Amino acid sequence: MPRKKASTPSFEEALNELESLVETMEQGDLTLEESLKSFERGVVLTRTCQQALKNAEQKSRSSAPTPPMPNWNPLMQTNPELQAFLKRCQNQVENALDHWLPATTIIPEQLHAAMRYTTLGGGKRVRPVLVYATSKALGGDTRQLDGAACAVELIHAYSLVHDDLPAMDDDDLRRGRPTCHKQYDEATAILVGDALQTLAFQVLCKDKTMAINAKTRLEMIQTLATASGSRGMAGGQALDLAAEGEALNLAELENLHIHKTGALIRASVRLGTLATEHDDGKLVQKLDHYAKCIGLAFQVRDDILDIEGNTETLGKTQGKDQAQLKSTYPALLGLQGARDTAKQLLTEALDSLGGMDKKADPLRWIANYIVGRSY
Repeated sequence: MPRKKASTPSFEEALNELESLVETMEQGDLTLEESLKSFERGVVLTRTCQQALKNAEQKSRSSAPTPPMPNWNPLMQTNPELQAFLKRCQNQVENALDHWLPATTIIPEQLHAAMRYTTLGGGKRVRPVLVYATSKALGGDTRQLDGAACAVELIHAYSLVHDDLPAMDDDDLRRGRPTCHKQYDEATAILVGDALQTLAFQVLCKDKTMAINAKTRLEMIQTLATASGSRGMAGGQALDLAAEGEALNLAELENLHIHKTGALIRASVRLGTLATEHDDGKLVQKLDHYAKCIGLAFQVRDDILDIEGNTETLGKTQGKDQAQLKSTYPALLGLQGARDTAKQLLTEALDSLGGMDKKADPLRWIANYIVGRSY
């Protein structure tokens, strides 16, 4: 007759038995064999208690209400027309993201809750806005761009989750709230990044609002994959990690950020271009140069804000770059030199839009916003 498997004791039962074992062993009356058996039993009971505590902590995190979003809005410092355009685009991509992200009632509930916590937790949504704005500039219908806008934002969200991990930038704050691994745990944060990345390509494959042919859809998938991988954002992150404590020259720093920050911004503009199936090669090149300039300008401004900003306004830890001995534009050029570089990049970006009509104004507004923002 098979032996019946012993049931796992509850936390209270395991703790009581463990305390009794300790008292017995402290008395010193056990034989060597009895002591070894007691020790082995103590190890099992300790693990039972630890697992029970971990399960209780995870359950508490899953059921706890999501911390409120910080009371700051990236629209407030911009012109009224840009405010209206950004608000419209942000609402549009938020609704689309809410549609594509699995509900928290679907197994595995904690993973899905963490995916939504990370992705729907505020943010400027610059990348999806660029998708919409580029399409608008080329006469496209922004209502048909939700799939591309969602995909690029999902990649961005995944990159932030992984970037904040202890093995990377080791940050506790993002968008004014605890980072994913702090709100949940490191293992969940790693899985969130993995799941968001794959969801981005699922959206590009399946979204039915994009009125494009199969060839164009494949081009969009290739564009985002290249921008996200070792020759784009992930490669830039690798260069950034390798450069900690090293003194980079200006060309090396620019190459790092063309990949780490710029690749996904250029991909956003490219996705908006592809969605309209525009075949004017010269105009496509000009839009790509515009995207390259604002991508670098975005990073230059980030470096300046890491010095001039404050944690409450930024929504992330101020002074992190200096603490980690990273090469930055202010470190190489001085604060004024970095400001001048941002203005020069802005001028180049706007010049790239020369000859385009008022439909390209949102792209002009976004370029000015990127250089003038305070977070």
